[in-house]
Amino acid sequence: MEFVLDDRFFMQKALQEAELAFEKGEVPVGAVVAVQDRIIARAHNLTEQLRDVTAHAEMQAITAASNFLGGKYLSQCTLYVTLEPCQMCAGALYWSQVARVVFGAYDPQRGFTAFGGKLHPKTQISGGVMEPEASDLLKRFFIEKRNLN
Repeated sequence: MEFVLDDRFFMQKALQEAELAFEKGEVPVGAVVAVQDRIIARAHNLTEQLRDVTAHAEMQAITAASNFLGGKYLSQCTLYVTLEPCQMCAGALYWSQVARVVFGAYDPQRGFTAFGGKLHPKTQISGGVMEPEASDLLKRFFIEKRNLN
């Protein structure tokens, strides 16, 4: 059996990050940044823990990847995130000039495409990668959250 480093492989790693967020009571969104088939950043939502509305998984991943690379541009990198980025994260992705964004679940209410948001013109976008797994994790989180309140 051949081991393939494809979008599903990296999305699975992002889903592991989302699980960590879930365990912390954060909205379960996870992200990884990869370059040349190597993960250089892992992150998940930390908005509750840090009491910071900007502490989305994507923002944390962008910062970690930039620190790893020693520069602000991610033009050779792919961001894998379990949920379609919001407008704020899309803006940060635009400025980071990330090469690709691969996301799992679509977010028709808050996702950047719902607001006509754009990424950098050179950024390639792929949505729906492992969407059932990403959606199920989010649904499970909000069902549990409602049952606790």
